[in-house]
Amino acid sequence: MQRFRLGLMACLISALSLSACSPDQNWRDVALDGTAFKAQLPCKPDRTTRPVNMGGLSLSLQVVGCESAGAMWAVMTTELPAGADAPGLISGWQKATLQNARVDTRATPPRQQVWQRSDLLPLAQTLRIQAKGQNAQGQEVMLDAVWGAVAAGDRVRLIHAVVYAPQISPEMANTLFDGLRP
Repeated sequence: MQRFRLGLMACLISALSLSACSPDQNWRDVALDGTAFKAQLPCKPDRTTRPVNMGGLSLSLQVVGCESAGAMWAVMTTELPAGADAPGLISGWQKATLQNARVDTRATPPRQQVWQRSDLLPLAQTLRIQAKGQNAQGQEVMLDAVWGAVAAGDRVRLIHAVVYAPQISPEMANTLFDGLRP
């Protein structure tokens, strides 16, 4: 019986170590061009930079993201001009994200908590929000997202990271969020 348990234990350890090396979860450092901001993603990301209108400002939004293990992972950042309303812009970004994911905030209010990190500016809008919504095909999807702001010289850099998946374990999102280095 002892040999069976040892053999079973060895098989389990081997299986777990092989799954940790799965290409679906091959975490890598990703630098966002022209910034000191870095993130970790579980797969090779696609990149884009595009102009967006946020709060009446024309901003350049950098996005890196990929799909892995049935989830969509994305990290976004933009630098604000001096004097811009960072709290108002983050709040608008949060609302837009929930609307785009078709979150019914009345039927199932999103769960939110303060996202605390020593490198973030202490804004009330620095939040982690978890909610149930729908993807573009109308299928149910969970989202776990964070928003924050960091000082970037005399300017402010907004950051946003999100995971979309049918089910999200805390470890999935925590690994993404803990890997952000503004």
